[in-house]
Amino acid sequence: MAARLVVSAPQEEEGMTPVRLSPLVFRRIHRWVGLILGIQFLLWAVSGAMMATLDMDKVGGHGDVMHHSHSLPEGGYAGLAALPRDVAVTGIVLRDLGFRPVYELHSKDGVRLIDATTGERVEVDEDLARTVAAMMHDAPIRTVTPMDNANLESRDFAGPMWRVDFADAENTSAYVSRETARFLVMRGDTWRTWDFFWMLHNMDYVNRTSFNHPLIIIAGFGALWMAGTGFYLLFKSFRRADFNWLRRRRRADARQT
Repeated sequence: MAARLVVSAPQEEEGMTPVRLSPLVFRRIHRWVGLILGIQFLLWAVSGAMMATLDMDKVGGHGDVMHHSHSLPEGGYAGLAALPRDVAVTGIVLRDLGFRPVYELHSKDGVRLIDATTGERVEVDEDLARTVAAMMHDAPIRTVTPMDNANLESRDFAGPMWRVDFADAENTSAYVSRETARFLVMRGDTWRTWDFFWMLHNMDYVNRTSFNHPLIIIAGFGALWMAGTGFYLLFKSFRRADFNWLRRRRRADARQT
């Protein structure tokens, strides 16, 4: 029988094979990192193109609050002395609530609304949420849903709120604060599409708000590593034969002189 020849790798004193970084190792890592980052680069390009393509007038409301102000009606107002005194008030705002003047009382326990003409408390119920939302959009209202916390669409705001869904082509939803009855923001299908591609673009798959999170930082340093190793592999790929044309040109120039 033929004897099998086994060539063992050189061993260190501890019996471990030393790890040497070679162009082959860098090439293998470069290939897999390039595949992973290449997918993200494609997502960046597609999401950026889609956000630029969408009609920004229909997107609207991605962070701004619409304000519809009216002049307060004339007439008598309830005196401040008649306002509730069961809590320590830290601030008072007189404002319009759909041609209805109200006092907005702020305290450490939250906000309460008081009718500025009668002194009675105003409950921010479903009917009031419908009234406020209807002032912002003229489509028929489909449903009204209470929310204890903000969702992704209303993430720029805090506290309990009402979600008022309209029966229109954009499936528009208006958000109204359950504490102050203030209109917060309006969202539609075009904005939801924009927000999905925004999530892909900034790689914030949870909150969709931050550019300063570990995932995008890793992607940034990964791209930097790709550029450095790519330049290294490009340099290592050259051979002396690749520069023969330069040597031939120098010899030709030397003969001419």
